[in-house]
Amino acid sequence: MTDTVLHVAGASPYDVVVGHDLAARLPAILGSSVERVAVLYAGSLGALADPVVDILVEHYDVLALGLPEGERAKTAPVAADCWEALGEAGFTRSDAVVTLGGGASTDLGGFVAATWLRGVRVVHVPTTLLAMVDAAVGGKTGINTGAGKNLVGSFHEPAGVLCDLSLLASLPREELVAGLGEVVKCGFIADPAILDLVERTDPDALTAGSPELRELVERAIQVKIDVVVDDLRETGGVDGHPGREVLNYGHTLAHAIERTSDYTVRHGEAVAIGCVYVAELAARAGALDPALVERHRAAFGRVGLPTTYDAASFDELHEAMKVDKKARGSQLRFVVLDDLATPRILAGPSEDDLRAAYAAIGGRDS
Repeated sequence: MTDTVLHVAGASPYDVVVGHDLAARLPAILGSSVERVAVLYAGSLGALADPVVDILVEHYDVLALGLPEGERAKTAPVAADCWEALGEAGFTRSDAVVTLGGGASTDLGGFVAATWLRGVRVVHVPTTLLAMVDAAVGGKTGINTGAGKNLVGSFHEPAGVLCDLSLLASLPREELVAGLGEVVKCGFIADPAILDLVERTDPDALTAGSPELRELVERAIQVKIDVVVDDLRETGGVDGHPGREVLNYGHTLAHAIERTSDYTVRHGEAVAIGCVYVAELAARAGALDPALVERHRAAFGRVGLPTTYDAASFDELHEAMKVDKKARGSQLRFVVLDDLATPRILAGPSEDDLRAAYAAIGGRDS
């Protein structure tokens, strides 16, 4: 099957390529003016990183920098270590960064590229389903702090993204399933065809080489492209549309779950729980039909994702939600749906509704 090229328009246009065995495309994306390339990769991916490094060393001086696993990579000390390594290697504004790994690696690597000499080229090679459909596309970069997730960051569009589906073959099944959380989310906020495909496909058939998974990946990426092109810096949409904030559907509670669990709950799992939660919240606000709330439970549950949560009390999660990036002052803001693919912002819901929605997904009050 031929590669699929999805174009991201805007001030700094680039392509997202979906296919198999894509590493050979890297030199063409990086260009001939680059002399040095830093490959920032998740430390456990040594074998997967080797082919990328082997191709790059034929064209550039390569600095390979292993990163801690998962969210442990997204810290200021890790970013500082990378800056120091780039400085010692003499990286200039004409040099580049390549990230290889999951969403944490692309977030951290993108942030390093955005801040080194106020911005150098970066190409993302995501190795997880979650990173392919979410973190690697759209130009958001960031690191975590003790106060919360992704609170420090910048917008820095990549020069290109290579979504090599062959890399998913070695991904543990639970990680592949977790990535489907962001995919199903895209079905609810913008592309109901995703939900139709999920509902008629045997979940066991969603494998790295299946045409069904490829279609889901391409559709989810297209949703994100369409949103970010219209609202790159999350300044807001038009005619009441939440703009780029729509991509945070389910994320207010999801980020709170991740933080209070010390990131032991996978992002895609937390997003699934968070989407069911905001569906319940929207129903209590009189906006969403109960049948669509149940469709949330069914769709996420069909692919093996959790739809209930009780590991933290409402009060713990409420405190964590107050530092969400969408909050304005003391007012919480949630992306909710009035119907399929009809999102809006619900600002300042009552605490009674917040508590009731959490109870509806199995949560405990204290």
